[in-house]
Amino acid sequence: MRKLFVAIAFALGLHASAHAGLTEGAAAYNAKNYALALKEIVPLAKAGNPDAEQLLGLMYYMGRGVARDYKLAFEWSHKAAQQGRADAQYVTGAMYYKGNAVPADEKQAVYWFRKAAEQGHADAQYALGLLYRYHVAGMPQDVVIAYMLWNLSAANGHANAANQRAAVAKQMSQEQIEEAQALSRNWKVGTPLPGQSKTGAQ
Repeated sequence: MRKLFVAIAFALGLHASAHAGLTEGAAAYNAKNYALALKEIVPLAKAGNPDAEQLLGLMYYMGRGVARDYKLAFEWSHKAAQQGRADAQYVTGAMYYKGNAVPADEKQAVYWFRKAAEQGHADAQYALGLLYRYHVAGMPQDVVIAYMLWNLSAANGHANAANQRAAVAKQMSQEQIEEAQALSRNWKVGTPLPGQSKTGAQ
């Protein structure tokens, strides 16, 4: 029994230590002390901490505290994305879409944008809305789904989503707007987004 207690206490101690390092690393990053941020998060990222992987990927992507390196940015972001981190999923999608460090792959871009959008990620919802609106990356043109996504994105604080929603609304029927509003109301974070609407597909 004592061995089990010691093992649990040791595991909790490691977790607390990792959390503290991550907190310090994130605080240092926000304070633009990138050298300290790097020192704190690199060991955690190498140990598989998804939050540290995500932050390290961002540092390489932005060239903060390290030389900008899209290959390493993708490597760390992709690891965090596979562990479910929405910001990393969005970055991974963007890198696939732009062909940064990896061959451009629209299917992979859509896959990762959708994964992040389904977690309520405003930027991913906005990007996915653009793909639906303009029939890009193999997505069907569907103004209702675009409106719905921009509605969700705007509610999550995305500055441009409300403007896009207003612009597309001018080209929509009342029935289409009502369907988009209903889809927005009924959708819950963590559930699949609809792939097509009843009235908006073209």
